[in-house]
Amino acid sequence: MTSSLSQRNLALLLEELEIPPSAYERADQRYQNLGEFFASGRASSSRYSPHIFPQGSFRLGTVIRPLGNDEYDLDVGCRLREGVTKATHTQEDLKRMVGNDLETYRADRRILEPLEEKHRCWRLAYQDELAFHMDVVPSIPEDSARRQVLQERMRNNGIDPAIAARVAQHAGSITDNRSADYQQLNAAWKISNSEGFALWFESRMRQAQTLLERTAAKAGTTVDRLPSRRWNSPLQAAIRILKRHRDVMYLQNSDAKPISVIITTLAAQAYQGESELDATLAGILNRMESYVRPAVPRVPNPVNPVEDFADKWADPAYAHLALERNFRVWLAQAKADFASLENAGAAPLLERALARFGVSVSQDRLVKAVGAGAAPSPPAAVEPAARPWA
Repeated sequence: MTSSLSQRNLALLLEELEIPPSAYERADQRYQNLGEFFASGRASSSRYSPHIFPQGSFRLGTVIRPLGNDEYDLDVGCRLREGVTKATHTQEDLKRMVGNDLETYRADRRILEPLEEKHRCWRLAYQDELAFHMDVVPSIPEDSARRQVLQERMRNNGIDPAIAARVAQHAGSITDNRSADYQQLNAAWKISNSEGFALWFESRMRQAQTLLERTAAKAGTTVDRLPSRRWNSPLQAAIRILKRHRDVMYLQNSDAKPISVIITTLAAQAYQGESELDATLAGILNRMESYVRPAVPRVPNPVNPVEDFADKWADPAYAHLALERNFRVWLAQAKADFASLENAGAAPLLERALARFGVSVSQDRLVKAVGAGAAPSPPAAVEPAARPWA
């Protein structure tokens, strides 16, 4: 295997996973449009200083093209920053208030699909040239005492004190209709900190600071002024590849697949600032399992270390899905398929390797990518016998 060979193959794969610029533009338009609505007199919650902000893979820059008929999942936070507290409103009060405004928004924008209630959010489904659904999570700012507790937890878990202090300021309390006190005034709301997680994730990407500065310079700005989704870091690219491999591997059994937040968290922890994508992927795949703890919390939320992203692994209700075993099976398969992809010199081998990531390219493009002078591929890596998609 040569570095140039693996970089060529990974570049071809990434081209197929990238979402079109129009998808990012449409996502931005929808964030902004929703924010303008909540700031207007049409929204009853406008008097509570609402803040609409992106969450999830669009915020982190790890979104990939949906497989098949799947939709883009656009996660949005709706934080009412003033006038709503746990002493004045129940979780149900907050969620209903935001839901009523979203229903008005849906009617104003002539969105045909009905508003759908989820446990923690409201879902708006758009049906146009790009299939989106927007999950809107209501929240209020967390109180200062709990933010201080979060800050101490992060510091005790090894996060830089300056980062911990900054991250803790973004913590909020969210609604969850499964909570026993959902309809009661109570201080024990669930903590969420998607923006804090994004800031922590950015701190992991900054290990390749020189590379990020070069990327920003090409865009005519600085790293801090460039939205982090456009940093195009090796860590972001590696996570996009791993998520796609996971999606293809568990296409027929999606309930059993490793969840994105576990892949993202472990990959970010395992990243050591490599500047090339092939080295980044190899390092992450070799190290990420070591960040799974032997005792609870197995995969702690880095911005709230008592929360376990892998809490379902030992939950009897999910025992039939064998979630921990499937995580380890997926990781072993990802290592094997990454090795096959990086070593694929000849067009037929490259075609088969790309198929493991759900990518199909034309023969003309394969031949053009490989080139007439490409070296033959070495023997394929030994792969686990079980292939969930076979």
